[in-house]
Amino acid sequence: MDLLTDLPLPAALAILALVDGLSVGTLLIPLFLLVAPGRPRVPRILLYLGTITFFYLGVGVLFMLGILSVIDLGRNFLASAAGQVSLLVVGAGLLALGIWMGVADSRRKRRAAAGDPGAQDGGRLLRWRERLLAPGTSGAAVMGVALAAGIAEIAGMLPYLIGMTMLADAPIGAAERFALLAGYCAVMILPALALLAARVLAARAVERPLQRFTAWMQRTGAENTSWILGIVGFLLVRSAATQLGLELPVIG
Repeated sequence: MDLLTDLPLPAALAILALVDGLSVGTLLIPLFLLVAPGRPRVPRILLYLGTITFFYLGVGVLFMLGILSVIDLGRNFLASAAGQVSLLVVGAGLLALGIWMGVADSRRKRRAAAGDPGAQDGGRLLRWRERLLAPGTSGAAVMGVALAAGIAEIAGMLPYLIGMTMLADAPIGAAERFALLAGYCAVMILPALALLAARVLAARAVERPLQRFTAWMQRTGAENTSWILGIVGFLLVRSAATQLGLELPVIG
């Protein structure tokens, strides 16, 4: 976080947006659409990306309109002993959740290796792809899937929430604030747009690498999430423990 705050605001937001651009809704589902058999359905993919972009933009606008007083309240609360205890509890919860997700993912992989079809990952993504690529699928259905993907990811939008908090706390005018928000949402879909352009312009060269990359993201998504939650949880626990004068046990 200190590294981000030392950077110019647009650069910090661009980094966070690119991290957000690697999520299920902004990259994995578009990748699933790109590697589907046949020619890529460019209009549907663009409609999907446009919808999820405006979803994030809308959430950001709502966030901006109400976050300034929340930041002040939150800062004052976290400066108190009760706030630090709450931070310690939240951090411990995130750390425990990350460990639990890692253990559950390891068990799922062992079941999948043993041939258990119920342990296969990505079933929801495959259903979304089938719905998006069906011949009779309407534009409204494509938009509905994009909104569903966005809503499903709200709880895990950590880079997005950090970016929105930085924006809301920045000493800039409302017009510049919302312009940077729009830029954030545009940068967020750049990875998917770049892959779409590569798929259209150099289909034979990128088709197989795209399929491998999609499989890797699907295979490691839960593991990556568990690591992120665990690391964030540990950092929160360490920060709160330091403020409260507690000593964490040293391993080794």
